[in-house]
Amino acid sequence: MAMAVSRTVQDGGQLVVEAGTGTGKTYAYLVPVLLSGQRALVSTATKALQDQLFSRDIPRLVEVLGLPIRVALLKGRSNYLCLHRMEQARHSPESAQPGAQKALAKIETWAQSTRTGDMAELTGLDERSSLWPLVTSTRDNCLGSTCPRYRACHVNLARKEAMASDVVVINHHLFFADLSVRESGVAELLPTVRVTVFDEAHQLNEIGVNFLGQQLSTVQLHELVRDVLATGLQLARGLVDWQSLTAQLEKAARDWRLAAGMHRGSVRLRWSGQHPEGVEPGEWDAALQAVTQALTHLQNGLDMVSELAPDFQRLGDRTRELVQRAAVFADTPNPEGVRWAEVSAQLRLIESPLDIAQAFSALTRPVSAAQHGDAEPGAALGPDVDPDSLEALMAGDPRHAAGESAVSGPAGGVGQRAWIFTSATLGDEPSLRWFTEPCGLSSAEVMQVNSPFDYAQQAALYVPPHLPRPGDPGHASQVAALVLEALAILGGRTLVLTTTLNAMRSIGEQLQAQCEGGVEVLVQGQSPKRRLMERFREGGGQGDAQGRSGCVLVASASFWEGFDVPGDALQLVVIDKLPFPPPGDPLFEARSQRITQQGKSAFADHALPEAAVSLKQGAGRLIRSETDRGILVVCDNRLSTMSYGRRLVRGLPAMRRLEDHAAFLDALRQLTTDASHPNA
Repeated sequence: MAMAVSRTVQDGGQLVVEAGTGTGKTYAYLVPVLLSGQRALVSTATKALQDQLFSRDIPRLVEVLGLPIRVALLKGRSNYLCLHRMEQARHSPESAQPGAQKALAKIETWAQSTRTGDMAELTGLDERSSLWPLVTSTRDNCLGSTCPRYRACHVNLARKEAMASDVVVINHHLFFADLSVRESGVAELLPTVRVTVFDEAHQLNEIGVNFLGQQLSTVQLHELVRDVLATGLQLARGLVDWQSLTAQLEKAARDWRLAAGMHRGSVRLRWSGQHPEGVEPGEWDAALQAVTQALTHLQNGLDMVSELAPDFQRLGDRTRELVQRAAVFADTPNPEGVRWAEVSAQLRLIESPLDIAQAFSALTRPVSAAQHGDAEPGAALGPDVDPDSLEALMAGDPRHAAGESAVSGPAGGVGQRAWIFTSATLGDEPSLRWFTEPCGLSSAEVMQVNSPFDYAQQAALYVPPHLPRPGDPGHASQVAALVLEALAILGGRTLVLTTTLNAMRSIGEQLQAQCEGGVEVLVQGQSPKRRLMERFREGGGQGDAQGRSGCVLVASASFWEGFDVPGDALQLVVIDKLPFPPPGDPLFEARSQRITQQGKSAFADHALPEAAVSLKQGAGRLIRSETDRGILVVCDNRLSTMSYGRRLVRGLPAMRRLEDHAAFLDALRQLTTDASHPNA
């Protein structure tokens, strides 16, 4: 893998690498990138890996290799302290809440000593705290160069540091946010970078689709109400009836949410015609019109005081943008994309492309020869191409470059830009079409690097033949019963992954009611995710050297990937059923329709690969090191009885099969024996 990365860095082009767990893929791309001397951008899906690369992996390699390399970390602006908003925070209604003044004082003290302003440095303040948005900024409320604290702005200082660095570590959310609104500084950075690496690349398409579309939500409206009220009462009290204007918008937002109907949990409503499915058309139109009217009245009020402070100008811009978005969603959907309404406690409207292929093919398109040498800047793109367009930016149009062009700068003559995409899971067949097609990477070099782990020795797969079919009402109860039987032997060390929140709650409740032997039952949502992960990693159970009680974690969604528990703390992974995409999901349905129109099978070419990748991700939680031992249980007999089950099993690591329940129980007892005598 390192040799392939090195070759791509030297020659340019696109490289897609699926590297199994334990291959050391992080070092396999970092070493050749660092040794090349080329300016590089490294993007991850999660902040956790972003922080690990910046704080641990890259510094370790830079020291060992003895390279004079400057590295910078760049996050989205809401991760940095906003000095201007912090100074205003004490005047906001939220600051009157119990404990808020004390927390603000802690933030103000930290603000005097921090160099980066990265909120991650501040212990004890959760991202979900109501104070967080009061002391950070968003694209919507940032005042830009008109801000009185612009020169000391932590976001701008982070961007300047990134522009002066050799390697910049970002995340996919930041990357795509910038492609859509040119807001984070990545747009200025891209033309100066020759090598771009996407780690955890399997998430690129889903993250990109969310950012490259348009959204309108009640959260945006409520945040606008909060900011207008706080700013208006502080800087223009008595000049405009702020209370009345914001109350009108707040009521319109609430009524609009009610027009979407009552639903349990979070649901996505299809939207192929004029209105989302299931809503009363007249009520919906009236509610959306009321939102537009309230925004227009608010905009008129803001225009009256726009000269008093830059804050009002920015609030006016935000309001105008929301009026424009409301007009988009009052019209019929774009036939080239997909539109849906996401209904929970809040309401969010989304219209997006079906995938990122078009944007990414423009992004990774080779720079044409006309851009080398003495050609006029941008000539290769033709005179009609807007220099601020995606095509111009991604082709490396020198009009965008903050410094020397990546092609004609100090590394001139090295070749085209290099794009490297890697993850442990990028598909279920050698061509990795599941990843390359929606990302527009049809001409990429593709390779798979197998895990060095001996799965046949270290892991076993069991598909219980006696369980009812997944659609049976008693299925979740039977899964819980199987887990209880396993816990009686293992005493913990078990992760239960469910495909739905309902199944997670049902299994979790049954385990909490019936679990014996001091086993602690952890259920996602009942404690912060970080606390759940920390407790689970502490381990415990039968044979534990320190006598700790064991635990079982029942989780869904985010725990299917990125949850790393090496060692004896995890020895049993139970998956309740095959993770096919939910059939009513509008994005899945729109993609399926397009595949059918292309003469392909929506099941074989879309639903099945999606399930295979998700199953592979979930199974990947089990074996994380060369000494790990464990069992994967998939409580869905379709894996054994249906013809497509063979394809799903082929996508998994080559584990040995446990053919019956007695063999499963024996394997559990062996795990307990091994844990009690680790050196035997």
